[in-house]
Amino acid sequence: MKNLKNHSFLAVLLCLFISFKSLSQNNRPLMPSQQNKIIIDKIVEAAHYKNYVIDFCLSKINETSAKEGWNEQKSMEITQSINYKNFRDAIYNSFVVFDEVELEILLKAYEKEPSYQTQNIMTNNKVLINNLNIFADDIVKGKYVSK
Repeated sequence: MKNLKNHSFLAVLLCLFISFKSLSQNNRPLMPSQQNKIIIDKIVEAAHYKNYVIDFCLSKINETSAKEGWNEQKSMEITQSINYKNFRDAIYNSFVVFDEVELEILLKAYEKEPSYQTQNIMTNNKVLINNLNIFADDIVKGKYVSK
């Protein structure tokens, strides 16, 4: 009986340790190095992706505004809450798999070849498209409006 109590006690301790360890896991997405972030920012600029993000959000706002009959003040308030910086981490995260050399090659391709700008890899990235939809929906819901 004493042996059973010891085993039960050890099992409970093990469960508590596993629970504690799983709760202490960092849920932050992976991010590239600081140098890679600089290159990614240059890629975003060369690809005009920042404009794409803002235009996408404006389109969602206009669509929702017309559908729900927002007044001018609400439309303006929601529109002013668009801030590309709130979406930047999603972009960084989507490029985390590339090393510095690969990012430099991609940047040079964007800078040299205008066709890359019309065939933007960021607009073909399903994860990034999904994140952009979520971001735009959050803007429309007013989650970024300053109170």
